[in-house]
Amino acid sequence: MAQGKRISVDIDEQALSSIRALGAAAKQARLAAGEGQATAATRLGVHVQTIARIESGEPGVSVGHMLGLLALYGLAVTLQPPSDH
Repeated sequence: MAQGKRISVDIDEQALSSIRALGAAAKQARLAAGEGQATAATRLGVHVQTIARIESGEPGVSVGHMLGLLALYGLAVTLQPPSDH
């Protein structure tokens, strides 16, 4: 079972990997902008803990918060069908 707050279903490894990649991209963009987590939290209107959870790739974080953080730093997500296994 996936580890993380408020997650009660199994999440496959590909999805977990995508969540971690989004978090890493958000962190990299924030650092490139020269901002700390507190600044990002203020701009997004969330607690600093939420920024830390996003950047650590926690699967229980709100999709809206994740996408909002990415958007703060000019990043967008494009969806595509999963590759065949």
